[in-house]
Amino acid sequence: MVGQEHVLRALINALDSDRLHHAFLFTGTRGVGKTTIARILAKSLNCETGVSSTPCGECSACQEIDQGRFVDLIEVDAASRTKVDDTRELLDNVQYAPTRGRYKVYLIDEVHMLSPNSFNALLKTLEEPPPHVKFLFATTDPQKMPVTVLSRCLQFSLKRIPMQMIADHLENVLGQEGIERDESAVNLLARAAEGSMRDALSLMDQAIGFAGGELRDAEVRSMLGTIDRSQLFDVLDAIAAGDGARALEVVADLDTQAPDYKLVAEELAVLLQRLARLQIVPKGTEDWEDLARLSPLAEAMAPEDVQLYYQIVVKSMSDVAAASDGRSAFEMLLLRLLAFRPLVDSGEATAKKAEPVAPVARPANKDSAGGAASETGSAGGSVAPVTDVASAAVEPAPATSVTPPASGGNWKDPDWHGLVDALGMTGVAQQLAMNCVYSHREGNTLHLELAEQHGQLVSGRLQERIEESLSRFYGEKLKIQIDLKEPDGETPAQRDARRQAERLAQAKRSLEVDPTVNELRETFGAALKEDTIAPLD
Repeated sequence: MVGQEHVLRALINALDSDRLHHAFLFTGTRGVGKTTIARILAKSLNCETGVSSTPCGECSACQEIDQGRFVDLIEVDAASRTKVDDTRELLDNVQYAPTRGRYKVYLIDEVHMLSPNSFNALLKTLEEPPPHVKFLFATTDPQKMPVTVLSRCLQFSLKRIPMQMIADHLENVLGQEGIERDESAVNLLARAAEGSMRDALSLMDQAIGFAGGELRDAEVRSMLGTIDRSQLFDVLDAIAAGDGARALEVVADLDTQAPDYKLVAEELAVLLQRLARLQIVPKGTEDWEDLARLSPLAEAMAPEDVQLYYQIVVKSMSDVAAASDGRSAFEMLLLRLLAFRPLVDSGEATAKKAEPVAPVARPANKDSAGGAASETGSAGGSVAPVTDVASAAVEPAPATSVTPPASGGNWKDPDWHGLVDALGMTGVAQQLAMNCVYSHREGNTLHLELAEQHGQLVSGRLQERIEESLSRFYGEKLKIQIDLKEPDGETPAQRDARRQAERLAQAKRSLEVDPTVNELRETFGAALKEDTIAPLD
């Protein structure tokens, strides 16, 4: 048995202490081990070495149970024997002692399919069971069983098996069989099984036959009708960059595979969940096979945006499943992500944002309560809002301007910090440029330096986007060469972080000496909540 430790522990204790009930009911979804655990229990009851939780598996009773020919194990499929006459015929021999074993065991699968009259006939036996009889029931729908029967059974609820546990078991089986496999292919099968070990094993057999004796990612995806995740990563890259045209281009390429778009939406939700996990709880993600693609997205997207995208995708799944045209519904899902995407500053917006804003401070109302920037001290009392004072304390840093040279003019080494701002890039390409430092130029190639810890940001497509922006800005064809080494100087990202820290420190200093804040402290015993202070953007 794989999983179901909560059920195994209870049965092991009952067998080893010889405290056995006369009727056991195993419930749970398909393929989680209901009939398997019932057969193991039958072996434990009738093993020739004695009743225990460790049947030998070698005696004639154990082997005959494994082969399905033990005379005292009566297996019944209730779905095909629902009539009361069938049940009465089955129970006619209950009174007789077992022929070979220690107990006569009745294993009734899908017991909820019995008719009401059949349950009444069975109930009479359950009320006064002979000591040599044990009933083992299995069902996927215990709610359909009469409560009078349920109350006379020990009920064990088997859980859906976690995906990782299924994947580990498949890896174990494949290793014993010496079958070559891709880890990603095994994970695909484990996910497709949806908690059912039986389905996982069946899919694995089918995939091995489909792939000619091996288990490869491409063949498994083809068999299951799933898609290459790289295309969904391209979709997320486009969403992060606000590039709707690129996102729809990927969908057009995807459509040539005639996928099930509901499964595509589900896979997109899985990627967003993994992205959120990487952003918020990165511990334990170091060995993820798709970490190289997830990491740039994790830096390019804000965690709250990922949460929003996940909710939109999950809520849209029913629309995609119900639509007559799956592609159109999936495109609508992507357009919804773009429509609700937080605004990203363009060059014009950046210029407007950089204009100094006159600080506005409302007078503090000593009679009002609440406020994000202060809280009640030990003396108690009301707290006046001082959020406006905190926001007005610091003006934003001025924007850096870079002017492109006139056509045919001499090209000079750029102010890389100002150039990155002026190019107006967004998304992952901007993140890559922000973490680089300009080194020198050779011909039409600009050499940039990037710390090795950000090496996962480097990709051919992102470099092309930076090169296109540079070429368009300077009016000549330019290339970039990114060298992974400790940058000789401050990167734009480090500059922004430093400026933000300086402005935050200035804002805190301003509040410390602000007369309104000091008056609140003296009057109400209030204290500053430093984690809520933010400089004015």
